[in-house]
Amino acid sequence: MTRLFDVFLSSFALLILSPIFIPIALILKFTGEGEIFFTQERIGKNKQIFKLYKFATMLKNSANIGTGTITIKNDPRILPVGGFLRKTKINELPQLLNVFLGDMSLIGPRPLTNQTFSSYSEKIQNTIMTVRPGLSGIGSIIFRDEENIMHGKMASIDFYDSVIAPYKGSLEEWYVFHSGIYTYLSAIVVTAWVVVMPKSKIHWKVFKDLPVPPEELKKYLHYD
Repeated sequence: MTRLFDVFLSSFALLILSPIFIPIALILKFTGEGEIFFTQERIGKNKQIFKLYKFATMLKNSANIGTGTITIKNDPRILPVGGFLRKTKINELPQLLNVFLGDMSLIGPRPLTNQTFSSYSEKIQNTIMTVRPGLSGIGSIIFRDEENIMHGKMASIDFYDSVIAPYKGSLEEWYVFHSGIYTYLSAIVVTAWVVVMPKSKIHWKVFKDLPVPPEELKKYLHYD
């Protein structure tokens, strides 16, 4: 059932949003490094590797600079227009093509690189590999402001691996165990809401039995 929604909604969204892709493409072409799209290998369902599409927001070689595939607050690798595209999540829109093609779903665990995927325990890896990764999802909603969390003493790979990854993994695991049409449709609505109202706590009310964040993250994740 969710696959039918994926095909219908992604094709409709691509059609409706296509006019804004043109000015974005022109802006990116004539700013930064002149790249329009960013593609990267991500791990999908059954650990199949696929090419994920995004609008280019960072330096071409950013994956081999600094914190690699982990982005921190005020990351110097972000291009001039990239900050706006990332904040509004517009940079993620090309992934609608991944959804249409079947690499991804509109809702699911976030598709990860090998570096970030290996931060999960083997148990969580095996669980989230059973479903398609998502353009949005429970982990994406809760960690929609992840870049701002990653600053100061928390702007390190060690902090990501020891604190963020285990909790994010528990959220993705929660989604797999609660996946279904209600969770799918609710997550779509909540995603749209928090993009408009980024400080909203609505997700804690809609998904009432989510895993509790560790103490270090509670204030950043708007958890009471």
